Amino acid sequence: MIDFKIYKSVNNLPKSWDSLPTNDVFLKTPFLKALEQSCPKNIHTNYVAIFRDEVLAGIAIIQRVEMYIEDVFRKTSDNALKRFGKAIIAKIVRGNALIVGNLMHTGQHGLFFNPETISQSTFLDTVFKAIDLLTIQIKKDHKKNIRIVGFKDYFETDNIHQHETLFSKNHLYKVQVQPNMMLDIPETWNTIDNYILALEKKYKRRYKTALKKAIQISKKELDLDAIDVASKQLYRLYKCVSDNAKVNSFVLHDRHFFNLKKELKNQFKLYGYYLNKELVGFYTLIVNNQTLETYFLGHQPELQHQHQLYLNMLYDMLRFGVENNFKKIVYARTAMEIKSSVGAKPHTMHIYMKHTNNFIANTALKFIVKTLNPIKQWEERHPFKS
Repeated sequence: MIDFKIYKSVNNLPKSWDSLPTNDVFLKTPFLKALEQSCPKNIHTNYVAIFRDEVLAGIAIIQRVEMYIEDVFRKTSDNALKRFGKAIIAKIVRGNALIVGNLMHTGQHGLFFNPETISQSTFLDTVFKAIDLLTIQIKKDHKKNIRIVGFKDYFETDNIHQHETLFSKNHLYKVQVQPNMMLDIPETWNTIDNYILALEKKYKRRYKTALKKAIQISKKELDLDAIDVASKQLYRLYKCVSDNAKVNSFVLHDRHFFNLKKELKNQFKLYGYYLNKELVGFYTLIVNNQTLETYFLGHQPELQHQHQLYLNMLYDMLRFGVENNFKKIVYARTAMEIKSSVGAKPHTMHIYMKHTNNFIANTALKFIVKTLNPIKQWEERHPFKS
């Protein structure tokens, strides 16, 4: 018999949750606990456990997201036509959404099932039943209608696409979104020197120039106590970058980094950039088995060009990945061109989504997605020798 249960807190999850054969740190209870302690105020996480004959067979993370125009569109300096377009979009998406996955991080970090216990089709069908039940619960408890349902971020090779019929049956449409930028690290790279040797002359010069511009910047890893002391500065630097984004569906909790370090310990890394002993930038990393996941960062915008802070962060992330024998670095979305100049390659991703109002046509929904998450035109760089 297939059954499921929805949990509202990590503390109530079945003990077998972490024993499922997945290595994804984003599905494990330490990360989920940190997220629960410091989630953005408009995101509420539900944890779905799916059982076969009372044995845990699969799990799903379903986030209820409250979408409002002031959270989604940060910049208000657009011309009147753009403001009008945003107002129309905001009216359509305004309200609650159910997102299968983690809205705060690029990638498929919302689903796992044990194929030895349950088939993927049965697993997904049960996830849809959980979504239906959540929709009813939210209407009853919060007097809110679910406007949008989405499953996020699947590579073209993901076998979830074999079940498009199931998504169509539930009126979800497949939409392409911005690619995930990733760098595969060759086994022959043991130090950053191996990376430099693989670069074309132009990109070797660029690497050296970036390092030279950051010569006055001192860098160090912050432990839990140091993150605690620097929390306000870290949050201010994060907001400098976050508020500059045209579209963003959430704002981090001001203790997010502290809670991640507290729960993930050595699996979460935060490195500070200092100029004259003042914290002027930082970046974060999450160790996800043999994959290094880049996470949130922040920096003072007025120092960005002078010291090439962002480019130096990309190189430092790469150095950490090479020197610690990771197989892959996930650079995620945004700034695709500069990430490709470091060596990351774009990997196409899709989402499945629907609007619960039947009058919102598929074409209109796709337009909204492309506005909120536009596939930008950019020139891919090829820094390595052919």
